[in-house]
Amino acid sequence: MMKLTSIKNTLITCTLLFFVIPAVDGGVTENYFARLDKAPLNKHVKQFVKTYIRENRNNLYSIKQRSSSPFIMIDSAFNHFGLPVQLKYLAVVESELKTKAVSKVGAVGPWQLMPKTARILGLKVNKHHDDRKNYYKSTMAAARYLKDLHEEFGDWFLVFAAYNGGEGPVYSAIKKSGSRNYWTLQNYLPEETREYVKKYIATCYYFEGTYNPALLSKTKGSPYSNSSKTLKVFQSVKITAKEMPQVKDETSEERFNRILKESEESLQRSNQALQKNK
Repeated sequence: MMKLTSIKNTLITCTLLFFVIPAVDGGVTENYFARLDKAPLNKHVKQFVKTYIRENRNNLYSIKQRSSSPFIMIDSAFNHFGLPVQLKYLAVVESELKTKAVSKVGAVGPWQLMPKTARILGLKVNKHHDDRKNYYKSTMAAARYLKDLHEEFGDWFLVFAAYNGGEGPVYSAIKKSGSRNYWTLQNYLPEETREYVKKYIATCYYFEGTYNPALLSKTKGSPYSNSSKTLKVFQSVKITAKEMPQVKDETSEERFNRILKESEESLQRSNQALQKNK
């Protein structure tokens, strides 16, 4: 009787593990990609997405487990600016949502802003203080930057490419290809930038469970979409204080509080918790 009970318990344990392990292992099964096959993407991008998620599923799962608080703040900021909230996955690609993330070239914070760009966007960056590590301030700055880039390029994939590698290379690719369609001009962009865009698509698919360019048109206020603008005159673009829109002074987090309809104490607790993410 004991042996029979033991065998029964073993079978139950194995059955539970069968269902639990996929969830712990990033929640990825073969059926997970069924919807991807119907997504409006070419086969090479689809294969990249599958490979990227399989190879990074544990890390993506870990990020997802601690993404609630950061995403609440990012969603609120992006809604305020009329931006698609799905842009938040750029922060996952950039920094894994870590406030203390630092790149080899000096980009810092969840949005991996360079010092010069951060200062142009109104952030304080010096030896003693770095607003790029502040979730509220850096997110508001990133939102302004992304909105400005979209007004400039009119296509979110071009925005991602410019965010990653700068506006100059994107304009150069447009000129060489004679097109503003990302998939047409992508081969004229650096390999790192091409991979960056595909990482965004893969990350979006992992978190959303689906992917369609229409996701990027889901906004509150302004109906952004993957539209295109006509390039009239090509010119090399460099980020300068004169070319970037001037940011209105925001001396406190009260403006953000009004957006979130939260108290000052609640926002401070949220920000302190986010600063602990490593």
